[in-house]
Amino acid sequence: MAEYNPRQAALQQLSETAERISLPPAIHEKLKHPKRILTVSIPTAMDDGTEKVFTGYRVQHSMERGPCKGGIRYHPDVTLDEVTALAMWMTWKCAVVNIPFGGAKAGVICNPKNMSQSELERMTRRFASELLPIIGPEMDIPAPDVYTNAQIMAWIMDTYSMNKGYVVPGVVTGKPLELGGSLGRETATARGCDFCIQEALKVLNMKAQDVCVAIQGFGNAGSYCAMFAQQAGAKVMAVSDSQGGIYCEHGLNAAELMRHKKETGTVQGFEGCDDITNEELLELECEALIPAALENVITTENASRIKARIVAEAANGPTTPDAQRILDENNVFVIPDILANAGGVTVSYFEWVQSNQARYWHAEDVDRRLRDIMVNSFQAVYKESCDQKINMRDAAFNIAVGRVAKAQALRGIYP
Repeated sequence: MAEYNPRQAALQQLSETAERISLPPAIHEKLKHPKRILTVSIPTAMDDGTEKVFTGYRVQHSMERGPCKGGIRYHPDVTLDEVTALAMWMTWKCAVVNIPFGGAKAGVICNPKNMSQSELERMTRRFASELLPIIGPEMDIPAPDVYTNAQIMAWIMDTYSMNKGYVVPGVVTGKPLELGGSLGRETATARGCDFCIQEALKVLNMKAQDVCVAIQGFGNAGSYCAMFAQQAGAKVMAVSDSQGGIYCEHGLNAAELMRHKKETGTVQGFEGCDDITNEELLELECEALIPAALENVITTENASRIKARIVAEAANGPTTPDAQRILDENNVFVIPDILANAGGVTVSYFEWVQSNQARYWHAEDVDRRLRDIMVNSFQAVYKESCDQKINMRDAAFNIAVGRVAKAQALRGIYP
């Protein structure tokens, strides 16, 4: 049984796509390699008077279709392979929804849960200072990701702006509204995923009222996925976070659970629910499973026990390539990550446009534009899937890689 790290998985997906769409070898070779990898040391003064040196990465995969776009994650398990894979997936994600960005990603090896606000600010500003030569509104636009948020984006924007000598709101997205953020950005990943799920229900002739949902991960994406699923009429029966999960056969209230998590720091212990493990949640009897945590959680070890009819990947890279084949054999309809969670980068694009133009849209405008892009992208991927008789992931990669390859062919290689 083969095991994959994220970078190996991403390269395998690219190779399989290259074969399906007859990608020219020279373009395939170029797309295998990131445009730029920056590794930096981040010396940070800690509150106890000591100094700690963290390691950070920024990987820029492609600029063929526009400036790089991708989040920054703070996590103790960050690796360069992970960040490189995520940067490549960002390229395909932007291409599948046809927004004019290439892919990038950043990560810092740290545990933000054990750091004070002032320590996080000092580390973030130093990391931003190290990134100054390679980021900018026309070059590379960071955004929040795992364990980063609007406040951290504000510090990055301020650090960049202070070095420029004037305010540059377009250098990051996911900013606070007071600094030029976009309405609808906080819920964008989950709302985009929900739009995809609603379209999947239509093509599968299912009704939301008959759907039970299990969600692994209860951060920004997972918590709002629960709320939107409940609003659509589905029953949210199980959720989890890094400490474990909960199960309620009759369904749980997403808004009340969000308050519980804010007060206690975990979903476990929620009244009326039984505690379960993350592994148990993935294998529950349900119609829709939403992995909204980290990579490689559906593998060859558990894929055969996935009972959901729909898997909507709100997380990046939750399913390994070999596990996808098992899900296909079991007739599981997978909405792949590069489509299912593209709502976040789509509204980041909206924010970037608004920041650069200094004009801002109403929330209704943001949601309408997001719906149009997500629904049209889902339908294009579904059509490719039906026409080529392939799964949704392969169809999404066909479209995404094809668009990037076309841009590369038109641009050529300089000099």
